[in-house]
Amino acid sequence: MLNDSLRRTEMKKLLAMSFMLLMTAGVLTGCNTIAGAGQDVQEGGKAVQDAAS
Repeated sequence: MLNDSLRRTEMKKLLAMSFMLLMTAGVLTGCNTIAGAGQDVQEGGKAVQDAAS
């Protein structure tokens, strides 16, 4: 009985850590994607500004 309870507790810890790791990876990937999109928009704005002058 105690062994089953310990296994469940360890499994919950493992699942929680896995979830946190995946969320962290997703956030870091999202930051890189947003930064890249911002650079693309900035370069497009420069191209429009150069064409207008």
